[in-house]
Amino acid sequence: MNKEQIKGGMKEAAGKVQKEFGKAVDSPKHQIEGGMKEAAGRTEKTVGNIKEDVKDARKDADRDAAKRGV
Repeated sequence: MNKEQIKGGMKEAAGKVQKEFGKAVDSPKHQIEGGMKEAAGRTEKTVGNIKEDVKDARKDADRDAAKRGV
């Protein structure tokens, strides 16, 4: 797990809370801001997931190359 995954997950959760708060108090401003924060967090988390996938693929490729003696 990397920094982007953690920060993105926290931002996504905070956005969900803010959006639900906005619904509870009938505040379109909070609903919109929360939705934007939630989407930004989801995007950041996705970037972190991609970085992890690339890192794992590189490790696998290095391991395969070592097995072949390259």
